[in-house]
Amino acid sequence: MAGHSKWANIKHRKAAQDKKRGKLYTTIIREITVAARLSGGDIDANPRLRAAVDKALGSNMPKDTIERAIKRGVGGGEGSDVEELVYEGYAPGGTAILVEAMTDNRNRTVAEVRHAFGKYGGNLGADGSVAYLFNRCGVASFSKVLDEDLLMEVALEAGAEDIELDGDGGLAITTGWENLGHMVDCLEGRDLAPDHFEITMLADSYNPCDAEMAEKVVRLIDALEELDDVQNVFSNAEFPIDNAGS
Repeated sequence: MAGHSKWANIKHRKAAQDKKRGKLYTTIIREITVAARLSGGDIDANPRLRAAVDKALGSNMPKDTIERAIKRGVGGGEGSDVEELVYEGYAPGGTAILVEAMTDNRNRTVAEVRHAFGKYGGNLGADGSVAYLFNRCGVASFSKVLDEDLLMEVALEAGAEDIELDGDGGLAITTGWENLGHMVDCLEGRDLAPDHFEITMLADSYNPCDAEMAEKVVRLIDALEELDDVQNVFSNAEFPIDNAGS
């Protein structure tokens, strides 16, 4: 078992995504298209595509929209020429920030990302400056757990690497990102469907933030997430509990 930092970080990201529901479809469609382009349109053989499609279905995206995005990625149609970029930097107080973007114009995207970092007191860093702090993982989370022992048993049998309690009845399970689909299938097969699951980036260690510093970090993250080309923003901020769901 670990502390509460990963759980607080996950809850903050989920709350932020929920607030940005208007951009969510665009972000998911891009992810589906790129995942299909890189590794094919077979959901069962493409863990990244499976995670993106599951997220789309969980967001009530129409199935024909999902199918069109997959076909566009596999067939190389319009909108399939975007490239993936990763930007690294620091928020005020030394919090590491990792930004994943998809764009058809890298000059536009880097200018917008650099501007956001500068405007909100951060610094855009060189390649490799913070990426080593993060690992790509699959995470399934539960807001409430009725049978903790059964859940842990099923999760461990399905390849869970870490199980973390939030102190308020919630629980987060971490596994290898390629294994997330299998683990979710195993959980659902025992009527233990998670409330939320995703492929994400988790930090090896976290940078504690007081309430004032957390507010500054959140402002920068919000500004980055509002950029059209940005898919995901990850940080190693350890938010205060009261800020985690804001």
